Amino acid sequence: MTTVFSNSSVDDDARRELLFRGEVFVYTATAASRELVAFARELVAEAFGTLDPRTAQHELPVEAFAALLAELKPRFIHHPECARLLPEVMRSMGMDQEKTYFDVPRLRTSTSDHYLDSGISYAYHAHRDCWYAAPFCQVNWWIPVYDVVPENVFALHPQYFDRPVANGSGRYDYAVWTSVDRPQAALHVHSDTREQPKPEEELDLHAQIRVVPEPGGIMLFSGAQLHSTVPNTSGTTRFSIDFRTVHLDDVTARNGAPNVDATCRGTTLRDFRRGADLGGMPEELALQYEKEALAKAG
Repeated sequence: MTTVFSNSSVDDDARRELLFRGEVFVYTATAASRELVAFARELVAEAFGTLDPRTAQHELPVEAFAALLAELKPRFIHHPECARLLPEVMRSMGMDQEKTYFDVPRLRTSTSDHYLDSGISYAYHAHRDCWYAAPFCQVNWWIPVYDVVPENVFALHPQYFDRPVANGSGRYDYAVWTSVDRPQAALHVHSDTREQPKPEEELDLHAQIRVVPEPGGIMLFSGAQLHSTVPNTSGTTRFSIDFRTVHLDDVTARNGAPNVDATCRGTTLRDFRRGADLGGMPEELALQYEKEALAKAG
């Protein structure tokens, strides 16, 4: 059974332990998360001009829409304002900035009725982030930029949290993904041929949890949770922000959710920066994780 905690008062240490057991946390918007969302809206408005970004898909050829996102999304990811705001969001959630590390925030889109499901606006099949070389102590953050509805969010499938799923993670190498596949995202408009870990057995995805936070509301869940993009039938494009955090003590002690089925190579640890000063993850830890992943993959 998975429990969704709303505005819980537990501290970050207790919260992470519950997340590693498959629980989910949801919080109303904080001043910091509202500021992050407001900044995202500014960049989105600049990109789309006079068009409403939520309905622009009905007015633009898909190639033009994809081209807008290809410029907008990297701008958001690498903007110095995001590097300033994310630690503030983490601080508002009671996290130790000296030991908590975060990766870059991604501006995600989910268009309606299969308008653009690949490449720069990829509609994710059911997956665990840990199939993509994420550490098992990873905490996923999800924040809507505009109002969302059940028909355009994403789904958790917690019945598979501690149940192995046959998957293609054994063919995934994070170093290859970052150097070859990820930079080609904008080229995949009508289909996506990049190798990505997917389930290789039939799953029951009808049993699911959909959470609908307010704009700026925060959802936290383990990177080991199986989750998928909901087929968007809302008629509008969903914009959201996601990023991930790890706590140094968990990374060092190998504390985290159970690994029930991931056999990928590499590690995403080098993508994380310390909240206090944007310092990188200690290289020796990344090397240790790479070595362990290689041994597990065989």
